[in-house]
Amino acid sequence: MKIDKGKAVEALRHRGQHSRADWVDRELPARIDTAQHSGVLATLNLNPADFADPPS
Repeated sequence: MKIDKGKAVEALRHRGQHSRADWVDRELPARIDTAQHSGVLATLNLNPADFADPPS
């Protein structure tokens, strides 16, 4: 599954974690592959299911 980086950045900023949001914005691709970056998402306490695109 892939999630939009902007949603993850927005969630981190909403929590007040601006430096982490800046890091994600710089280091991760526009579409974050949840399998490839599962460790980073877990470290940031981001649940990929919260950011999944709605079914089309």
